[in-house]
Amino acid sequence: MNLPAVTSRGRLLALFAALLGWMFDGMEMGLFPLVGKDALGEWLRDPTDSSKPDKALVDKWYGIVLACFLVGAATGGVLFGWLGDKIGRVRAMTISILLYSLCSGLSAASQSPEQLAVLRFFGALGMGGEWALGVALVMELWPGASRALMAGLIGAFGNLGYLICGAISLGLNHSTPGQIQSAITGVGLPDEWATKLTANGYWRLLMLVGAVPALLTMLIRLFVPESDKWTKEKEAGKASHWSKRDLLGVLVGCAAACGVIALWALPTEKLDMWVRVVGSLVGLVVVVVGYLYPARGYLLRSGLSPEARGVTLRRMLLAAGLSGVALLGTWAGLMWMYMWVNELPGETPNELRRAWLQVASSIGAVIGCLVGALLCAPLGRRPVYAVLCILSLVLMVAFYQQGRFYEGGKPPYGVTFVLFAGVLGLVSASFYGWLPLYLPELFPTAVRATGQGFGFNFGRIIAAAGNLQMANLLAAFNKDYSQACAIVAGVYVVGLLLIAIAPETKGKPLPE
Repeated sequence: MNLPAVTSRGRLLALFAALLGWMFDGMEMGLFPLVGKDALGEWLRDPTDSSKPDKALVDKWYGIVLACFLVGAATGGVLFGWLGDKIGRVRAMTISILLYSLCSGLSAASQSPEQLAVLRFFGALGMGGEWALGVALVMELWPGASRALMAGLIGAFGNLGYLICGAISLGLNHSTPGQIQSAITGVGLPDEWATKLTANGYWRLLMLVGAVPALLTMLIRLFVPESDKWTKEKEAGKASHWSKRDLLGVLVGCAAACGVIALWALPTEKLDMWVRVVGSLVGLVVVVVGYLYPARGYLLRSGLSPEARGVTLRRMLLAAGLSGVALLGTWAGLMWMYMWVNELPGETPNELRRAWLQVASSIGAVIGCLVGALLCAPLGRRPVYAVLCILSLVLMVAFYQQGRFYEGGKPPYGVTFVLFAGVLGLVSASFYGWLPLYLPELFPTAVRATGQGFGFNFGRIIAAAGNLQMANLLAAFNKDYSQACAIVAGVYVVGLLLIAIAPETKGKPLPE
C-alpha cells in the first residue's frame, strides 16, 4: 500500500505540538522543587513547636514524593511507549498529556503528603509517556540532518518549562496575597478558595497552573499527523506483535518499585535496615524484568533472530544506564539545591531564593541542551557524553563545596551563588539534549518508542532509588546538604565507564 508522505506543514505542526508538550513536561517537573517545602511543611509540623515544619520529616517526604514521581515517569515511559508502538504516536501522546494535566491540577486539592505522592505518581505516568512518544514522533518525521537540532530543541523546551515555572513563582511572590486573592475572586471563585490558594507560598495555585497543558490535546488530535514510518510498520503488520498481556510485566515492575518506596517510607523503628536493603535489591531486579517484559515479548513474536533480540535488549539496558547517570545527578544532586538554599545566610525570603535558582539554572539548561546536542554532529556522540560527565562531576562538587571559602562553611545567598547555579544547570542539563539525539539511534522503528521510553525512563527508577537514600545520606552528614550532594556527583564516573562500551552512531541513519 502506498501511503501519502507527511507534508512540511504536518512536520512543523508535529514539532510545534511536541515542543509545547516538552515545555509543559518541564513545568510539571519544575513544580515540586519550587513548592515541595511549602506543601510538606503545611502538613508535617515539629512536634515540639507546631509553628515550625519538622525538617527531618520534610526532607524524608521530599525524597519520597520525588521518588514516586520518578517511578511514575518510568512506568509511563514504558506503558505509553508500548501504547505508542501499538496504536500510534499521536493518539498515545494525546492521552499522556491529558493525564498529567489533570493530575497536576488535582494535586492542588491534596490534604496530606500521601495524597500528593499518589497524584504526582499518576501525573508522572503521562509526563514520562509524552517524552518518549514526542521524541519518537519528531525523530521519525524529520530528516536525519535535522536530528541534532531537534534533539537540542527537545531538551531546551523541557527546561523552558522550568524557567516559566520559576518566572510565575517570582511574579506571585512579588505580589501581595491581597492582590492575588482579589484577582481570584474577580473570576467568580469563593473567598475561601482564594484564601486557600494563596496560603503557604502559593503552592496550590502553582499546582493549578499544571492543568493548562490539557488544552494542547485539542491541537494534537486535530492537526498533528501520525508518523509515516510507524504507519508503514502498522500496514506491514508489525504493530500486531504487541500484546495486551505485555502490560502485566509493566504492572508487576511498577508494583515492585512502589514496594521499594514503601520500604523506605515506613518509620525506621518498624523495619531493620537489612530488611530494607535486601528488599530493595530484590525489588529492583523485579523492576528490571517487569519493565523489559513488553519489549522481550514483542521481539520473540516478531520473528527476529536471537542475536538481533539480544542486541536490542542490551541496548535498552545501556540506554537505561546512560540515562540513569544524568537523571541521578539531576534529581539526587542538583534538585536538592532548592532545599540547601533555605539553610544559607542572607535576608532574601526562601520562596524568592528558590524561584531565582530555578530561573538561573533553567536559562543555563536551555543553552546547554542546544549546545550538548549540536556538538554531537562535529565531535560524535561518545566524546560529548564523556566530556559532559567530567564537567558535571567537577562543577557539582565545586558548587556544593564552595562554602569552604566562607566563614561558617556556608556560602551566602547572592548573585554569585545564583550565577554558579546557572552554570551548573547549563552543564548538567546538556545531557537532556544529548539523550533524545542518541537514544532513538539505538533502536529500529518498530520498537523505538518502547526502547527509548524504557531507556530514558528506567533511568528515573535509578534516580528514584538515589532520592530515597538522600534522607539517610543527609542524616549521616548531620543534615549537611553540601557534603551529601557532593558525594552524589560520583555517579558521573559510572557514566564514563558506560559510554566507553556504547556504540558510536554519528553519521548513521535511524535504524529501520
